Formats: sequence, C-alpha cells, structure tokens
Amino acid sequence: MADRRAHLVTALILAVGLTAALVIYLTAAAPDDSAIDPADSKQYLRQMELYGGKANLLAAEIRAWFASLWHGPRLALTVAFVTVAAAGGYWLVAAPLPSDLERAGPRPPRGD
Repeated sequence: MADRRAHLVTALILAVGLTAALVIYLTAAAPDDSAIDPADSKQYLRQMELYGGKANLLAAEIRAWFASLWHGPRLALTVAFVTVAAAGGYWLVAAPLPSDLERAGPRPPRGD
C-alpha cells in the first residue's frame, strides 16, 4: 500500500511540475538580444578586473549565469530540473526498503 502511494505521489509531482514547466516554456518571451549591456564592453571588463582581479570577473559571470536561470525559457528548464529532483527525492524517501517488505513476511492470500 505504501509503495503504491509513493508511486502515485511521485507521478503527481512529475505531472504538475512538468506541466508547469511546459506552460512556462510556451509562454516565455525570448530574451532581447538587441539591448546594449554595458557589462559587455571591454572598458567595463577592464575596470572590473582592475578593481577585483580575475576572481571578480569570474564572480560576475557566475552571478549573471545564475540570474539568467530565473527568466524566460531557461526558467522552464530550471522548473523541470527541480521537479525531477523533488520527485526522485520523494520517491527515494517514501518508497519502502526491501528489508521492510521482508520483515512483514508473506502476505496472506486474499479471499474473493
């Protein structure tokens, strides 16, 4: 019974999360590539490196990458990944272990 419930809840988590990811992907606006970003200029990058070194440039790139995960079509991929991870985590925690099934012993025959 518990194994069946774990599969049902896992399937429900996957269905809701992946449906939400699909809706987000289909309704997300494409990023505007025509916008001019001052962070892309050589002068800005040189000043960033001057003030904070190469680590500052790396930190800025990581921060920009992480911020991009929460907008547009990449948000849909983030939601899908989190959904699969949550469903897998729930299934691992909620599914009974084989040793639990062995301790319960054989099931009595069901009378019809």
